[in-house]
Amino acid sequence: MTTTTLAVLVPLLPFLGAVDGLLLGRTAPGFVRPLAVLPALTAAALAIVVAVRQGGGRAIDASTELTPTGSVPIDLALYIDGFAALTAVLVGIVASCVQIYSTAYLRDDPRYPSYAALVSLFTSAMLLVVYSGDLMVLLVGWEIMGICSYFLVGHYWETPEARAASLKAFLVTKLGDVPFLIGLFALAADAGTFNIRGILGAVAADSIEHPTLIALLLLAGVAGKSAQFPLHTWLPDAMAGPTPVSALIHAATMVAAGIYFVARLLPVFAASAAALIVLAVMAAITMVGSALAALAQDDIKRVLAYSTIGQLGYMSGALAVGDRGAALFHLLSHGAFKALLFLAAGVIIHAAGTNSLAAMSRMSGLARRIPDAYWTMTIALLALAAIPPFAGFFSKEAVLVAAEHTALGDSDIAPAAAGWAVLVSGLLTALLTAAYAMRLWLLTFRGRGAEAPDHGRQPLAMTTVLWVLAVPSLAFGLTIGRLPRWFDGNDLAPTLTTAVLGTGVALVGGLITYATWQHMTALAARARTGPAVAPVVVAHPDAEPALVEAEALHLPHPAAAPYDPARLLLGPLHRHAAAGFHVDALYSALFVRPVRAAAELVRFLDREVVDTYVRGSGTGARWLGAAVRRAQTGNVQTYLSVLLAGTVVLAIAAVVLSNVNAGS
Repeated sequence: MTTTTLAVLVPLLPFLGAVDGLLLGRTAPGFVRPLAVLPALTAAALAIVVAVRQGGGRAIDASTELTPTGSVPIDLALYIDGFAALTAVLVGIVASCVQIYSTAYLRDDPRYPSYAALVSLFTSAMLLVVYSGDLMVLLVGWEIMGICSYFLVGHYWETPEARAASLKAFLVTKLGDVPFLIGLFALAADAGTFNIRGILGAVAADSIEHPTLIALLLLAGVAGKSAQFPLHTWLPDAMAGPTPVSALIHAATMVAAGIYFVARLLPVFAASAAALIVLAVMAAITMVGSALAALAQDDIKRVLAYSTIGQLGYMSGALAVGDRGAALFHLLSHGAFKALLFLAAGVIIHAAGTNSLAAMSRMSGLARRIPDAYWTMTIALLALAAIPPFAGFFSKEAVLVAAEHTALGDSDIAPAAAGWAVLVSGLLTALLTAAYAMRLWLLTFRGRGAEAPDHGRQPLAMTTVLWVLAVPSLAFGLTIGRLPRWFDGNDLAPTLTTAVLGTGVALVGGLITYATWQHMTALAARARTGPAVAPVVVAHPDAEPALVEAEALHLPHPAAAPYDPARLLLGPLHRHAAAGFHVDALYSALFVRPVRAAAELVRFLDREVVDTYVRGSGTGARWLGAAVRRAQTGNVQTYLSVLLAGTVVLAIAAVVLSNVNAGS
């Protein structure tokens, strides 16, 4: 079988699995799980075969005209280079793991058949985006993912949080998709084709007349789909969906689609220095802001959601300095360890019975209850914090190296300002990432208090998947020296400067968080064992030290609740970071409330003004009908009398009018 045929089967098999799952969900429920798992596994295996055959060499390019459209044809095209081949492997593996995990996680869910079919359709759409060589066909997969995400995030539709989150995700991503669609048409109009290879050829020939405008329009869609500032607010709320959905959407598929799109069309963006500067600033704000917000969250899934936004910021930063190899390398490693983090979080939530880190910090022995989740999440958090030799270290260092070269003027693609913005924000984010990773680990697995509840052993389908994803989280970075041809031949190995700086700030962030947690735990222990102190004595110099410090730091009573190191590390910033720096409130004030006010005005005008005239005409006709109905007595003598009287009145009126006319 040819490589092209195998590549066509990769997105086709999950699509067929989705259709069959929907058709047989009610009539033959026993087939639902095999139809969910087997197509995904087969697609992953075929994607691996396609990647091996492609070998990081010449791109596989095949196309046939889909439909004649006049001047700009639409082709059913495949374009598979090293990036596409590896990304498809990642999507296939993560989707397979999610489907296997979901068979246990949602085993008692009555809506599992529709859920599994939507996951399969979502996987097929992402694979279509990855393999497509035509922008219109890519757009089909892009939009299908948006629709599927709406239903998957709102899977628990009976809860208001899930309904609001699904609607918000759909509207915010569509807000970016409108300029994105305009940008696609403008790009095709300038290039004369929707074919990706043709567009890249037009860019090389300097045939794009409006590169800055097109790049900025496309970046709006990328910001929405990949949750970059300022269209990032939908992703933390999307945690209302099932945990496996979070692992799929927020690790390797939907949020990665925007990054993959920019990487595929990087020459289009590189044609405009202004667009690269905008992308660099967007990435810098996204990285730092999301890392601060992650440090202040209490919900374990929201911590990981803001973490995803920050790591996507690293990828955007790599693209802003013109290195798509570093961006795709971090996309691949992040997809593995972030999927592992979400799925491990699902096991933790299942065992602890809560999403709250504060509640978990009051449980002891949780690590003993779920050893598989404990060890695999530790591996994934080390990869997230970029500690060597885990995968995140190598991929994050590749981004910092690219930013360093651009900042020092060694790049002909991006301006030095973009390099400095990405480098400085990347190092600061590395410190904050290690801090919130350490905080999550401590509050989850080093809690103090009552013994964690025992809900029995976790299903084998869930724990096995964790160890499968732990392998690339640990070892993927070590193979990068063998894969330069897959990344445009770039050397992605870390340099001494970035390795020392990146690892140094990560260790500092982790150690400071650990020391703060130790200090605050000791204060809490002393407060619990010390004598009772009246509130008026708290500020007295001889008062119990822990209570004095709690009062000075404006923290809750040490004996009442375990200390969260983020409260001390962020200080007055904690409240704002926990609220996502009030971006949602700002959008509500600027957009939501005015739109609602305008809608209320339209409703008032429609009901009280327009409807008034409509109701008035109806009322007048009804009154006239009532009056006429009263005159219909059925008495013939009355009718004749009225007719005679009317005739007399008309005759008198005619005489009077004739005399008036004669006199004038």
